[in-house]
Amino acid sequence: MLSRSVLVADDDTEIRDIVRIYLKNEGFRVFEAEDGVKALDILRRETVDLVILDVMMPNLDGIKACFKIREESSIPIIMLSAKGEDIDKIAGLTTGADDYVAKPFNPLELIARVKAQFRRQSLTGNSGAKVPDESIIEINDLVINRDRHSVTVRGREAALTPIEFSILELMASHRGHVFNVEKIYQNVWKEDKFLSDNTVMVHIRNIREKLEENPREPQYIKTVWGVGYKLE
Repeated sequence: MLSRSVLVADDDTEIRDIVRIYLKNEGFRVFEAEDGVKALDILRRETVDLVILDVMMPNLDGIKACFKIREESSIPIIMLSAKGEDIDKIAGLTTGADDYVAKPFNPLELIARVKAQFRRQSLTGNSGAKVPDESIIEINDLVINRDRHSVTVRGREAALTPIEFSILELMASHRGHVFNVEKIYQNVWKEDKFLSDNTVMVHIRNIREKLEENPREPQYIKTVWGVGYKLE
């Protein structure tokens, strides 16, 4: 079985070296780029399973690179930034990133985030044990296909990121159940440790933008004020 491959895009050579060493120690194949332009070029030429993008890079920064990647791919993306304010997290996640790690970071934490993305991907993609009927979830004009990892609403396809798909699938599989943000994080990111930030809320907002005719009055994912979210 081929090892997973990770693209590390950061203009700081020392950070790339450290991340490469830790990734290779875990058996991952590693590609490196010092800016967004070269990162996109590698993605066109090589088979990459996950991207680690630094926000601040020359030529093409991580935010713009993430936008361009999302135009063609739903590959998991983890953003890196020296800034830890919520506004930076929101900016990164709104572009379609799946996770966010603030610098300076513990390399072991980053590796754990990488593994969590692959673990979540394996769990959502492993449909061999499911009977065919269970691979499709239909709620009015919303259709979730677990096997194809696709979502259609009102007859058109909605381009959800892997994290967005996992959140929607979780809530659709438990219709009417109210999930608080901590439970959503634990179920989707497969991590017990919950960081109190806007990560889940930003993803919920992104899903609504892609599914709802009027995101301010959502038909599907409802807010239960003071508690969490549910899908009706």
